[in-house]
Amino acid sequence: MPPNKAILKEQLNQLSKKELVDIVLKLAGKRYNYEFLLVNFLDKDGGEQTLFEEAKEAIDKLVEKEFKGRTIQHQLAKRLNACTKRISEFTVETKNKKLEADLVLYVLEKQFANPAKVFGARFSGYDYKVGLLLKRLISLITKKLHPDYLIDYQEKLNEFLHKLHHTSNRINTIYDLPEMIE
Repeated sequence: MPPNKAILKEQLNQLSKKELVDIVLKLAGKRYNYEFLLVNFLDKDGGEQTLFEEAKEAIDKLVEKEFKGRTIQHQLAKRLNACTKRISEFTVETKNKKLEADLVLYVLEKQFANPAKVFGARFSGYDYKVGLLLKRLISLITKKLHPDYLIDYQEKLNEFLHKLHHTSNRINTIYDLPEMIE
């Protein structure tokens, strides 16, 4: 049951400033609370950009990390899962669709920087996960962002779509993706 806001507000008004500062410091010790404070109160202008840069650094660390797996595709699929999880954590706090699209594009660029032969493996699931992430990016750009942003992403999207359709068209998720974005 959610707390009654009127009662909570009255109780908070009765606390001294020192007690309120102590409460805020205690809550800010948790990462999500700190991110909330940063974006909404401490740095309204640059807080989202700061979190974006932190997320990019975390993704870079994940890309360098070794993941277990029988084949390179299994390892890449696990790495992609970890990167997608980090993107989801970022979007919970910021709600900025443009920065989310930039972060998804950043992860996809890292995936397509791998040699083309990593795509097309029959049983790894890696192609499917890349296809899902690309589908998420296409959905963000075409449905959530202003149409003017499509111009910024169009060339990269078409390049990614071409590579995926060329190597992994047997997967329904990739087969259902458009051939190109116009």
